[in-house]
Amino acid sequence: MTGTPHAVIFDVGNVLYRWEPRALYERLIDSDQALDAFLENVCTKEWHFQHDAGRDFADTSAELTAQYPQHADLIAAWGPRFNETLPGPAPGMPQIVADLDAAGVPIFGITNFSHEFWPPFREREAALFAPFRDIVVSGDEKMVKPDPAIYALALKRFGLSGPDAVFVDDSLPNVEAARAAGIHAVLFTDSGDFRAELVRLGLLAK
Repeated sequence: MTGTPHAVIFDVGNVLYRWEPRALYERLIDSDQALDAFLENVCTKEWHFQHDAGRDFADTSAELTAQYPQHADLIAAWGPRFNETLPGPAPGMPQIVADLDAAGVPIFGITNFSHEFWPPFREREAALFAPFRDIVVSGDEKMVKPDPAIYALALKRFGLSGPDAVFVDDSLPNVEAARAAGIHAVLFTDSGDFRAELVRLGLLAK
């Protein structure tokens, strides 16, 4: 791979912002044992992945409620209260966004996120996302990371070639797919390590 990156592409969930379904359901389920069972068997991350791929919550919740009618009210809460599964930014990451913006670095995003849940979340966090020039949302495109097509679409839309960009994601398959697209991809661990990599690449000052 040749070239020096001059733009940064962020994943959102568990990179910029914590995503913890437990943060919602611990308010609704008193027993830790029942809470664990619900998240492991009913409203699972695998079930939610359908929303990232573009399915409507009305359809997925109806199917799940047919399987677990005793949990109808809890399942119904997932959609309108989805913002409560996003309890706060990842420590240090909003400052990195602000510092990149101040340095004039173009900022973009590629996120696996529901087309229905994304607009209210982005509105709630308008200040965080203000510096972003564009964000590709999987639910809008009906393609999800690590599908190579979503990286190709993003690069075309952002006006970048692979070596132009640094991409950060907390999922190794997503990182590997970005690398296969020629992007300088970084597996996210914490803001300190990511900042150090941005400094190494000359995108941020020490």
